[in-house]
Amino acid sequence: MAGKDMSAHWTAYPTADEAAQACSRHILALLETALSGEGEATLALSGGTTPKLLFAHLAAARFDWSHVHLFWVDERAVAPTDPQSNYKLADENLIVPARIPHKNVHRIASELPPEKAAKRYAQEITEFFELDEDELPHFDVAHFGTGPDAHTASLFPGEPLIDNRDGIAAAVFVEKIRQWRITLLPGALLAARHSVFLAAGGDKAEVLRDVFLKPYDPKQFPAQMISHHGRKVTWFLDQAAARHLD
Repeated sequence: MAGKDMSAHWTAYPTADEAAQACSRHILALLETALSGEGEATLALSGGTTPKLLFAHLAAARFDWSHVHLFWVDERAVAPTDPQSNYKLADENLIVPARIPHKNVHRIASELPPEKAAKRYAQEITEFFELDEDELPHFDVAHFGTGPDAHTASLFPGEPLIDNRDGIAAAVFVEKIRQWRITLLPGALLAARHSVFLAAGGDKAEVLRDVFLKPYDPKQFPAQMISHHGRKVTWFLDQAAARHLD
């Protein structure tokens, strides 16, 4: 199904685990297609609670990860060993179990000062994709979630960087939670060849109704930015999250 005035499509599954499993199958199919054409593929990951289910399904699949490079949509400004670290979540639930080569893992150096971490991350992406000045990367797949306030990546409601279409990554201070984060910027997010959202839980139901059905206002509902303007956007939801969309 598609939301009003959107190119994004969503499918609801009875449980969060079933939604994560379907999301996993979709991502792996996209990566297989990318590998068949380029020999290498890129996947940008998000953090949060629901991705733990997704990572478990990805790791359990019989999939050759040797030519897939992992990046992160965003990261908290904490050490990679911190329980809040998006990298730590992926490492424990995907990278180690799936035996993804260390050289394929391009984490954000979030133990550094935020501005320096963002600059280093943007430079690593520039070098990996061999970008010219002012050119943006094209991740094969970008995986997203959304919070109950409609934030996605670390772009929260009211964030001025939501209008940025030129940069690759930046440090942001999230006032409502008093925390620094490093995030990919809208230009890089929108340039991804495929955008995949996974959202589950009743606490997401009202915000998903807003994202899908309310007039376009990404400063208020940042997830709308990807849903309206991202490339080939697919949402995987559980029934609890989708209850206001039927």
